[in-house]
Amino acid sequence: MTTDETHDRIAEAFARVPREPFLPMAERQNASDNVPLPIGHRQTNSQPSTVADMLRLLDPQLGDTVLDLGSGSGWTSMLLAVLVGPTGRVLGVERHPELVESSRAAIEAVTADSAGRETLAEVVLHEAVTGALGLPAEAPFDRILVSAGAESLPDQLVDQLTVGATMVIPVAGEMLRVVRDGPGSDELTITRHGRYRFVPLVVGE
Repeated sequence: MTTDETHDRIAEAFARVPREPFLPMAERQNASDNVPLPIGHRQTNSQPSTVADMLRLLDPQLGDTVLDLGSGSGWTSMLLAVLVGPTGRVLGVERHPELVESSRAAIEAVTADSAGRETLAEVVLHEAVTGALGLPAEAPFDRILVSAGAESLPDQLVDQLTVGATMVIPVAGEMLRVVRDGPGSDELTITRHGRYRFVPLVVGE
């Protein structure tokens, strides 16, 4: 997969998944602004350019099983559903039950209105498990996208990557791309891709 091909696939996903339905009514007029927008509970719908940057680094492929950690409004989960296609799976995790409920409703509405429903992956949104990060019971994953900032790289999430899998996660304010090269939790290739601001990653997310 070339960079140009990845860019084109992500642009197509953005074109297919409008941001508006994933925002509170009061924020929908701002959907085209390239800024993070509040969705309640001190959470945000991330800046579109940041989401695009993260998806390019993640490079999800058709058929992948993806964990969307800190799924928030559900917008990134729906973008991922386009990118991994009908043979893939997207599992979102969000610790605020009200956001789980509203994001499920938004995804159902957008899916129902989509002319190409059969080309989308199934999206299943979960409320976070107390004391855990991610969805250990559903692991391993081909891709993990983390939309909250960690202080250090969480071993709990590394353990949920299959060999050859990729995780994109902001750590200490810096975006990391983490590739698991082997079965050992230290068999990783980590590259750094600039500084970003996110809400904090909390256990139970």
